[in-house]
Amino acid sequence: MLTTICPEQTLWDAILPPEALSLPAGLAEIDALLDDPRFFEPFRAYFDPRQGRPSIPMEWFLRLMFLRFRYKLGFEALCREVTDSLAWRRFCRIPLGVSVPHPSTLEKILTRTGEAAIAGLNEALLAKAAESKLIKTDKVRTDTTVVPANVAYPTDSGLLAKGVARLSVLVGRVKDAGLAARTTFRDRTRSMRRRAHGIGAWLRRRNEDAREEVYALTAEMAAIATATVAEVADVVRNARRTLARRGVSAASSAWAALAELESLAATVQTIADQARTRIAGGVPDGATRVVSLHDPDARPIRKGRIGKPVEFGYKAQVTDNAEGIVLDHQVMKGNPTDAPLLVPAISRIKARFGRAPRVVAADRGYGEARVDAELEALGVRTVVIPRKGRPGPARQAVQRSERFVKVVKWRTGCEGRASCLKRDWGWSRTLKDGEAGAATWCGWGILAHNSTKIAKMMSDQRATGPPGPREPRVTTKL
Repeated sequence: MLTTICPEQTLWDAILPPEALSLPAGLAEIDALLDDPRFFEPFRAYFDPRQGRPSIPMEWFLRLMFLRFRYKLGFEALCREVTDSLAWRRFCRIPLGVSVPHPSTLEKILTRTGEAAIAGLNEALLAKAAESKLIKTDKVRTDTTVVPANVAYPTDSGLLAKGVARLSVLVGRVKDAGLAARTTFRDRTRSMRRRAHGIGAWLRRRNEDAREEVYALTAEMAAIATATVAEVADVVRNARRTLARRGVSAASSAWAALAELESLAATVQTIADQARTRIAGGVPDGATRVVSLHDPDARPIRKGRIGKPVEFGYKAQVTDNAEGIVLDHQVMKGNPTDAPLLVPAISRIKARFGRAPRVVAADRGYGEARVDAELEALGVRTVVIPRKGRPGPARQAVQRSERFVKVVKWRTGCEGRASCLKRDWGWSRTLKDGEAGAATWCGWGILAHNSTKIAKMMSDQRATGPPGPREPRVTTKL
C-alpha cells in the first residue's frame, strides 16, 4: 500500500530551535522543488491502494535517492549519513526518533519501480520546469557515450572458469534440496582453475609458442565447459521430474533455483561457442557476445577512444539545451548506429514541450542527408551536422559558413555534459544489471542532475521575478 508523505511529527521535532530547522541553501532549493504531489504519481502503479503493508513514505525515498546520486554514496553509507546528520534528516522529512529506512528497503523499491517510474519522475520534473518557463528549446545538441557495466575486463577463459564454478555451486544446492540426488555430476572447478592459471603463466612469455599454448588451453576449457553443461541438463531434467511429482507441495524457491541453473548453463555454452570462434580465427559478433555472467545485456562497444578502444556496457544518447538541462536521454543495448537515433529524440522533445527546437546540432556520426530532411520535416529550422565523408563544393560552403562553425563549436559542450554525468551523477558505472537496470540507474542520475540545475534556476527566478513579455522587434529601414 502506497504511503506518500509522513504527516506525524515527534516531540523532538517540536522542541528544536529555529536554527536547527533550516536547511543549507542547496538542499533548501531542492526541497522546495520536490515538494510537489506530482512526483508521487509514478509510484502509484506499483503499490495496491488498499491492500498490503504500508510502504515507507515516497517523499523519503525520493529525497534519499537524490542524496544517493548527488553525493555518490552507497545505500549503507547513505542511511548511515542520514541517521547522523540533522540537516539531511530534515531534508528527507524523516522525523527525529524514527528509524531511517534500511538499505535493503531502498534497493527493493528501486528494483520494484524500475525504469518506468524514473521515466515518469523525469517527465514530471521537465513539465514543472516548463510551466515555470525555465526550459528553452531554441537550440539543442546531441551526443552518445558509453555507460560501463559493473563488470571486470572479460576474457572467454576467465568467464568459462567462473561459469563452471558457479554451475557446480548451484548443482550442489539443488542436490542438497533432495532433487536429482542420484544424477551424475562432476565438479570440474579445479580443472578449469588450473588451466586458467596456466593461461596466465603462458601469456607472460609473449611469444608465438605462448599464443598457440593459450589457444590450446582455451579449447580444453571450452570442452570442459560443454561437458559440464551437458551434465547440468541431466540434473535439470531429473529435478523437474521430481518437482512435477511433488505437485503443489514443491517449493517455489526450488523452481527458481532450477531456472537460474538452466539460464546460467545456456550462458556458459554461449561463451564456449564464442571461445571456439575466436580460436578458429574468427571474431564473435559484438551484438550477441557475452561479456558477463550476471549482466547478460552488457556488450563490447568501440567508440574510438585512445585510452579505452573497447568499453563494455551500454550505449547512451544525451540531448541537452544551452542551459545544460538534459531534455532527452536513452540507454540502449549494444552499439547501434547514431544516425537513426536523432530524429526519435527530437520527436520526443517536440511532444514533450509542444514545439521543435529551432537549431539541432550533432557530430559527424549523425551526418546523413536523410536525417537533415527528417529534422526539417519536424519543424527544425537549422540543422548543424557535418556530413560523413568528403562533402561536395556546395556542402563545403555550408559547413564553412560562420554560423555553422559557431554552432559546431557550441555542440562540443555536449561531450562535456556526458563527462559531467559520468564524473558527478553516477554514469561512470551502472550498478544495476540488464538493459532495464542500466536505464533505471542512468534515469536517477539525470533526475538528480536536472533537479540541481532547475532548483537553482527557480531560486534565481524568485529572486529576480518571472520573465516579462518579449518586446516587439523594431526594424529600421535605411
